[in-house]
Amino acid sequence: MTKTIKKLNLFGIVFLAVFALSALPVVAKDDAEEAPKEITSLNELLQKVEEEALYDSEENRARIAKFMAEKSTQDAVLQETLANLKVQEDRAVRLEKTFDENDVKLSELEDLKAERLGAFGELFGVVRGTASEMGAQIKESIISGELQGRSKTLTDLAKSKALPSNEELEMLWYQLLEEMNAQGEVKRFNGTIVDTDGNFSEEEVVRVGPWTAFDRKGNFLGYLPDDERYRVLGRQPQARFLDLGDNIVDGDKGDIVKGAIDPSRGAILSLLIQTPGLSERIGQGGIVGYIILGLLAIGLVLSIERIFRLTITARAVNSQAKDIDNPKDSNPLGRVLAAYHSNKSADVETLELKLDDAILKELPSLERGINFIKLLSSVAPLLGLLGTVTGMIVTFQAITLFGTGDPKLMAGGISQALVTTVLGLTAAIPLVLLHSVAQTRSRSIQQILDEQSAGLVAERAESN
Repeated sequence: MTKTIKKLNLFGIVFLAVFALSALPVVAKDDAEEAPKEITSLNELLQKVEEEALYDSEENRARIAKFMAEKSTQDAVLQETLANLKVQEDRAVRLEKTFDENDVKLSELEDLKAERLGAFGELFGVVRGTASEMGAQIKESIISGELQGRSKTLTDLAKSKALPSNEELEMLWYQLLEEMNAQGEVKRFNGTIVDTDGNFSEEEVVRVGPWTAFDRKGNFLGYLPDDERYRVLGRQPQARFLDLGDNIVDGDKGDIVKGAIDPSRGAILSLLIQTPGLSERIGQGGIVGYIILGLLAIGLVLSIERIFRLTITARAVNSQAKDIDNPKDSNPLGRVLAAYHSNKSADVETLELKLDDAILKELPSLERGINFIKLLSSVAPLLGLLGTVTGMIVTFQAITLFGTGDPKLMAGGISQALVTTVLGLTAAIPLVLLHSVAQTRSRSIQQILDEQSAGLVAERAESN
């Protein structure tokens, strides 16, 4: 029965192979390979199929033999792995037990440590807090430019988690006393100074406590806490503060001098050096401000010249009034008197007309430039108002473009508006005063001429 089934299967395989060979084309192999032998009969095909089946059976038996040979090896590896797993599981159990025991011991030791520390724990906190505060203060103090390296030791002590030793406590106490003592000193020493170009130099530094430091020229110095060096400020405060700094630098030991210190340790000084000077204030007024100053200069020169000449003329007129009989051509009254003496024979009306004509000839020289001074005193505040309007226009343009978030963007226009107003008033006030003085002196001379002329006419009329 089994042989019959095998024959039927073999017959089916042969049938399918014949059908496949008849339906599919033969694929050509490479030229290098030899062409397969052509099958010409059913017996050859059957023989070929039996050979292939035999080859597959042998290959499968080889695979099975190989797997069976390796099975024992795989079993050994598996057993070894399972043994290692058991060892590691046992080790994990032991470690977990040890961890729990150590955790309990650590908790007990922590409690014992807290119990034994007692007051020392509070002392430790005080020391760390004091060291932290002192470290921050000493780092920013200008005294560290002389006594360097102090802040690092205090910072390390503040960050330490161990109990401070006696040496560390003594170091903290010593640096506290050292800082307190240095804050009451005015001391000279050689320190490193960085100039505005970034160059380093060893120069004499004069330190006033923890407040202010000066170089040997009396310039205020800033402090660089990270480098523990001093720096020359790119801009110094006003001259009056520099003079006070010179008093300190030039003073001898034991002298009591009037000096300048910054109690805010640099904050006030930084604001002072940002304050614009006179030239910078004037520059904020723009072109309108310079025009106002130009008009002020012209008005001042003209006013001084007019007042000076009128003063000299008034003295000459007063001197001539005391000697009417000897007229001089060097003063207006002398020239008026000369016209009187030239027309003594004329009648009263003619004489009066001649004297009036002589006085009118003197008026232009007496009034020259006075009206122009008045004009300048009127134009200056108008230009100030023009600058105010221009500055407000600039301010509103800045608001339109950038909004109101940053006031510095509007500061330029506001400064121009205010400075031009101030300059306009500053020019107008002295020019108005000088115009009043010049006009008063001119009118006083005219009054003398009129009085003398009227007196001469009246005297002539009485004699007639």
